[in-house]
Amino acid sequence: MTHPLLAPLFPAGMEPLPPGMTEEDRANMLQIKKYQDYMSTGMESCLGKTTMAAAFGLAAGGFFSLMSSSFAYEDPLLRQNLNTTQKSVEIFKEMGRGMWKSGKGFSKVGALYAGIECVIESYRARNDMVNPVAAGFVAGGILARGSGPSGVVGGGLAFAAFSGAIDLFLRREPADDD
Repeated sequence: MTHPLLAPLFPAGMEPLPPGMTEEDRANMLQIKKYQDYMSTGMESCLGKTTMAAAFGLAAGGFFSLMSSSFAYEDPLLRQNLNTTQKSVEIFKEMGRGMWKSGKGFSKVGALYAGIECVIESYRARNDMVNPVAAGFVAGGILARGSGPSGVVGGGLAFAAFSGAIDLFLRREPADDD
């Protein structure tokens, strides 16, 4: 017996269908929901976040290098002994090497920071300003590990300040449109 003030209870997988759908569509809906759950679980995992940060870092580094490469080349006329096609090939090869090098650097920094932040957030079970600052300090220290103890601390403090500032900017409240 149903009570008018209580929400109806249905067994899992037997909820009412939206209008216009048949029972044959239920299996397809459940299959789609299962794959959506797999994708969201994968994207929320530390491995998924780290991989996405690495991929976006590679793309961003390559893009920035491509945009700045037009200012970085010497005068093509200095390569007098090459014809136009050979000059173009050499220039594109240099651009590709620069894009790859810059992309790898951005990818390394992004993956390192995202992985550390995800692990800290998972360990603390909180999403607050401590996570990006702590992750920035650890990542900055790791990136500056070859410059001695003071360099490690300085790199950690600088990266922590930068990541904290970026996170504060991203967490700000939007302005009210009155």
